[in-house]
Amino acid sequence: MTSSASSPNHIVVRDLTLAYGETVIQRDVRFEVPRGRIFVIMGGSGCGKSTLLRAMIGLLEPAGGEVLYDGTSFWGADPAERESMTRHFGISYQSGALWSSMTLAENVSLPLEEYTALDGDEIARIASLKLALMGLAGFEEYYPAEISGGMRKRAALARATALDPEILFFDEPSAGLDPISSERLDELILELRDSMGMTIVVVTHELASIFTIADDSILLDAQSKTMIARGKPSDLLEGSSDPRVVEFLSRGRKGGGAELGPRGDGTAEG
Repeated sequence: MTSSASSPNHIVVRDLTLAYGETVIQRDVRFEVPRGRIFVIMGGSGCGKSTLLRAMIGLLEPAGGEVLYDGTSFWGADPAERESMTRHFGISYQSGALWSSMTLAENVSLPLEEYTALDGDEIARIASLKLALMGLAGFEEYYPAEISGGMRKRAALARATALDPEILFFDEPSAGLDPISSERLDELILELRDSMGMTIVVVTHELASIFTIADDSILLDAQSKTMIARGKPSDLLEGSSDPRVVEFLSRGRKGGGAELGPRGDGTAEG
């Protein structure tokens, strides 16, 4: 996958159908993500948001349709080509997925050790730099269990950006965070777009984050098993005639409902 100014759409999802065996999760999903934009995949629990993400990053082969990066079909490529394409991805999982037996610096160093020929001193320097960019300078020798949930999310983001990926994927980045920690993470996501020009795809149902970071979005629906809206969330809230769309977006903004209400569980930020 190569960057090209002549290819404005970094990602194209075309008529994608997602299924586990005979059970269809989503069908006919289609959208484009321009280079350097933040694209949000939103919807309630069980609608297939994370399943769609898995198909985009190579963890689940779709039942139909295509995912294209810079015009190249990901699932139409051979395994070696797909592996090469994924080298341009950075992925931050909902749990953080940090190795508990490794320090933060060691966690961030892992992709550098595996995919570059840099020496140990250079890897350590880059790991420290990435942690500092996430507000974690001085925490290099801490273990994941020794820091707060918000800090673990930022450490995971430092690791996801270790190789300066072209595309950054997030799965429920604000899950389990208090509002202040979640706002700090939103600010980091915006900074990555603005300072590094990354294309960013975020899976979330957190309305506060959606309205803060999304340049564009789709809304998936569990009942109809397809996307029911596409656009900037604020435009959808003001202009959609679909009551499902308005309910999803306005309910969260007003703070009502357990699923779509205020962010976080009160976890303290360190």
